[in-house]
Amino acid sequence: MLTMFKSLISHRVFPTLGELERDYLNASVSRIDLERRQREVENGLFRRSSFDL
Repeated sequence: MLTMFKSLISHRVFPTLGELERDYLNASVSRIDLERRQREVENGLFRRSSFDL
């Protein structure tokens, strides 16, 4: 059972936070948009918990 669980985890169904941040930055349409997105990522856009208000 444990090996089956480990094999499911190793396939990485969900993207990592770093991948999410990179994809978000890559979707920028201009230099200004990229700079704004970089500030948002630096301020923890993807790293906030769901309990933060």
